[in-house]
Amino acid sequence: MPRKKELSFEESLAKLEDIVKQMESGDSSLKDLMDNYTEGMKLGQSCLKELAKAEAAMDVVVERDQGKIVEHELRIEGE
Repeated sequence: MPRKKELSFEESLAKLEDIVKQMESGDSSLKDLMDNYTEGMKLGQSCLKELAKAEAAMDVVVERDQGKIVEHELRIEGE
C-alpha cells in the first residue's frame, strides 16, 4: 500500500485555510463539519510541528571563527 505524500507547510496551511472557509460558510452537514474539524486539527498540529522545527533551527546562529564552525544561541532583544 503506497504511503501518503506528506504535505509541505505551505500546502497544509492552504488546505487548512480552505477548510476554515468551508466550515464558516454554513453550508456543510454535521458529518462534513466533523470530518473537516478532524482534518483541520491534524493539519494544524502538522503546521505547529513544522513551525517549532523552524524556530529551533533559527535559535542557533552558525558563524566561522578562525576556520572552525561555532554555534551560538540566537538572542533577540525583548525576549
